[in-house]
Amino acid sequence: MYVILVYDFGEKRVAKMLKLCRKYLNWIQNSVLEGEISEVRLKELLILAKGFMKEDEDSIIIFKGSKQYSFEKEIVGKERCRIDNFL
Repeated sequence: MYVILVYDFGEKRVAKMLKLCRKYLNWIQNSVLEGEISEVRLKELLILAKGFMKEDEDSIIIFKGSKQYSFEKEIVGKERCRIDNFL
């Protein structure tokens, strides 16, 4: 499945969350990642994130789709990290 993951974590945990998410998805902007991921790997990511997140302060939002092409992406301004140049 294709996901867009957005998170809002406290200052002390935000770098740890980014490091974790980059193991599973492509970082496209501050606190925003996207990519193809299996349901099992997504559950694994969430279990690991819940290990250090404070659920009363932090949040994760996941948009799921069947394929990347179900979404149209428009970038205005500087693109943080290009992912379309992979072979």
